[in-house]
Amino acid sequence: MGADAGVAVRPATADELPAVCNVLDGGLLEVDADVVSGAVDDGDVVVAVREAPRSAPILGALVLDGEEILAVAVRRRRRGQGIGSALVEAALEDRDELVAGFDERVRPFWKGLGFEIEDAEDAGRYRGRRSPPSRTPFRFRSTDPTGST
Repeated sequence: MGADAGVAVRPATADELPAVCNVLDGGLLEVDADVVSGAVDDGDVVVAVREAPRSAPILGALVLDGEEILAVAVRRRRRGQGIGSALVEAALEDRDELVAGFDERVRPFWKGLGFEIEDAEDAGRYRGRRSPPSRTPFRFRSTDPTGST
């Protein structure tokens, strides 16, 4: 499910750092502000905003470290509207793979996005991994009935 019409997903700007941290705090996520600041500088924070006006509040944010999702959060009153899914899909556009660590309560969110889920080392924690469908490696299949290539 995509985000509501009128919602845009784009990289965060440096002046949006406090709002990004506010959304993450509202999601009860513990991500160091310096890590988020560095990710904004590197273009590794994606935000969802209303398309107009430009000064509209940030509705959701996703923070990356390479291919690892460090945090994704959506304002409480906007949850269930496809914003978190849109953030993950936007992050996947420029990457070969995404990985995320999470607990049981958000497992359905990640499973619904097509992440392959496995148990993590910590009890009650999971790791999910997803590649874009169009970037799945192509494998030649043998046409030789003996199975040799």
